[in-house]
Amino acid sequence: MLQSVVSAIRNTVPISQFNRGLAGKIFADVKTTGPKVVMKNNEAEVVLLPPDQYVQLMDLLNDYELLSLAVERMEHYDPSKLISEEEMDSELGITQEELDSVGEVEFE
Repeated sequence: MLQSVVSAIRNTVPISQFNRGLAGKIFADVKTTGPKVVMKNNEAEVVLLPPDQYVQLMDLLNDYELLSLAVERMEHYDPSKLISEEEMDSELGITQEELDSVGEVEFE
C-alpha cells in the first residue's frame, strides 16, 4: 500500500509547475523516469510519456484491434462458403494476364 502511494506521488505533477516555467524539467523527468500524470484541480488532466512509449502503446493497441477482428471473423468462419482464387478472379473480372502484368508485390 505504501509503495503505491509513494509511486502515485512521484508520478503526479501539479499543473502549476508548468505555469512556473518548469516544463523543461518535467519533460526531462518523463524521459528518465517514465510517465507523469498532470493534475489540475485535483483531477488527472493529461498523461505525459516519452514518444517511444507512446508508439509502443499505439502498436499494442493496433495489434489488439487486429486480433479482436480476427477472433470475431473466426467466430463466423464457415469453410463451406470459401471460394477458390480462380472463382474470385472471375467474379471480379480479373484475368491472369492482368495479374502477370502487375509484377512482384512486396509485403512487409
